[in-house]
Amino acid sequence: MIKMQAQLLKNSIQSFPKAHLLVVGDIIVDHFIWGGVTRISPEAPVPVVNVTRENLLLGGAANVLHNLRALGAQATLCGVIGNDSMGEQMLALVGALQAPSIGIIRAADRPTTVKTRVIAQHQQVVRFDREVKKELSPEQLTVLAQLLEERMDDFNGVVVSDYDKGMINGPLMELIRQHAQSRGIPVAVDPKPFHKELFREVTVITPNQYEAELMTSSRIDGPATLQLAANSLRDDLDAEAVLITRGEAGMALLERGKKLLTIPTMAKEVYDVTGAGDTVIATLALAMAVGLSLPEAATLANYAAGIVVAKLGTATANARELLNVIP
Repeated sequence: MIKMQAQLLKNSIQSFPKAHLLVVGDIIVDHFIWGGVTRISPEAPVPVVNVTRENLLLGGAANVLHNLRALGAQATLCGVIGNDSMGEQMLALVGALQAPSIGIIRAADRPTTVKTRVIAQHQQVVRFDREVKKELSPEQLTVLAQLLEERMDDFNGVVVSDYDKGMINGPLMELIRQHAQSRGIPVAVDPKPFHKELFREVTVITPNQYEAELMTSSRIDGPATLQLAANSLRDDLDAEAVLITRGEAGMALLERGKKLLTIPTMAKEVYDVTGAGDTVIATLALAMAVGLSLPEAATLANYAAGIVVAKLGTATANARELLNVIP
């Protein structure tokens, strides 16, 4: 990296506290159970985990919020949680970040989505999910529409975090597009591939390679097929750009009217990829919100992803860590 670009990236990090982003998506509680295994159960061929500790972390769209706050930005979360004890825990976790809860709707007809992971000897033994996939009711959509109408001028960018739990739908995406386009602010989408048509005309969409393959009904196994998939996605969605995250192969960015840009990974060690996509979309959107170009923002997001995959569990990269890894 040339010295001038490195300094530009570092300067942008210093500007993060000036930005305020709206995060819209599926809110998830990540529940971790930690322990050790010394024997196999006599009742069934499964390990017996001796539990030593448990913790609750922000997951899904709430982890995007967590990443933004760790980077120093202001952020407001919009989504649905249950009227249950895990919903209370989620509100407490959001409150601990000193982030507003004005966009979080409590619903009586669904539980708070919880993903429980059992970890032993630094390995995930099993995961079980508690969730109800359900679209927003007309009343819930009206509440969010009013929030967008009243507050959109406060935001410098929008992140849509889709975990396919029902929060993201056509009417909501149309509202987001209308408000964002009329104000000239970027919309970054971390998609699930099952309803890609919802994400037309956004600024940038950030599927991982597997999701990109599903969304284009193709296989990416080299530079030529990577180019074809990126072209297909950008053209189909009429997006300004597509950023395909590729794990140890880094990232590939295709902007409208430009050549495909490949960005090598910055990860030195990979312990856990949980939540890495949340870090990428948060850093990318925040960098765009403070004025970086898409290639510059993607480069910064790549550095942030390299930090979080070296940590175990749902993790974030903070501004100091990001400054330290830029040469």
